[in-house]
Amino acid sequence: MKIAIACDHGGFRLKNVLIENMKAQGVEVVDFGTYSEESCDYPDYASKAAKAVANGECDRGVVVCGTGIGVSITANKVKGIRCALCHDVFSAKATRAHNDANMIAMGQRVIGEGLAVEILNAWLHTEFEGGRHIKRIEKMMALERE
Repeated sequence: MKIAIACDHGGFRLKNVLIENMKAQGVEVVDFGTYSEESCDYPDYASKAAKAVANGECDRGVVVCGTGIGVSITANKVKGIRCALCHDVFSAKATRAHNDANMIAMGQRVIGEGLAVEILNAWLHTEFEGGRHIKRIEKMMALERE
């Protein structure tokens, strides 16, 4: 599995923790920045990760900022992206199983590193259930064509 990851200055430390966790599991990670805690604009980085997922360069993506809100909104502006803002394990599992979320967003200022790793792992290792959820996703994604 190849995962795109990006953050702004408010998510820099958590991004690095998540990268270490994924690499320890043998997950290939493509880091789209930022690469410091110097103030920057989250759309510049979240959009790069989202585009890499949308164009198939990466299988899924992770975006982090202070709250997770800005990066999730940005990612969801990219056609083909279903990015879920998750701050609990249940939501991370549910969004993979039911929404086939191809990106996840988290907020460094909202959750601790330990919980963030648990959320990431739940999201990484939960498979899409398909079935009744497929028609719902098709309806959701059809909105991009309106």
